[in-house]
Amino acid sequence: MGLRFRPVDTAFYDLFGEQAQHLVTGAGLLAEMLGETSDKADVAARMRAAEHDADETTHALVRRVNSTFVTPFDREDIYALASSLDDVMDAMDKVVDLILLFEVKAMPAALSQQVEVLQRCAELTAEWMPQLMSPRSLAEYWIEINRLENAGDRFYRRTLAHLFSGELKTMEVLKLQVVVEALEDAVDAFEKVANTVEQIAVKGS
Repeated sequence: MGLRFRPVDTAFYDLFGEQAQHLVTGAGLLAEMLGETSDKADVAARMRAAEHDADETTHALVRRVNSTFVTPFDREDIYALASSLDDVMDAMDKVVDLILLFEVKAMPAALSQQVEVLQRCAELTAEWMPQLMSPRSLAEYWIEINRLENAGDRFYRRTLAHLFSGELKTMEVLKLQVVVEALEDAVDAFEKVANTVEQIAVKGS
């Protein structure tokens, strides 16, 4: 009896790759938002547009799952990965919005280091997502994302230490603490994406 293979629908992989590219855009806008001379209202408006585009890609993925009889891997895993990628974009949009609303001017140096971690996570996700067709080959991806998340945790703790050093005014501390915690959530969201990819790989092995 011959082996039976699932037909390959590359549209799913293309849409996941598109989602990952939205994250690169979002991380770049977040880095731009931290610039001292940036037009924060303009950056925030572009971030909202980018987040809307990312939502459209997520909706397209969900529609495709709902209209496809045979999916390349389990439906719940497709939903989970699409949702976790969308969560990253939402988290980055939240950080940008908070900086605008709180009118944050001066950023602690470690905050920029956290954003660099975030950008690297986005670049790696966009680089590796096209290989989702062979998820077991992505082990290097989820290991590196975990390493970056640990680095992000260290920068997060350093930023908190600076905030509570007594050098800043109380109101500035409160504003920055909310921004820093939202940024930490964004980095953590990338680890959730990597964990989801690892779970897909384990199921397919």
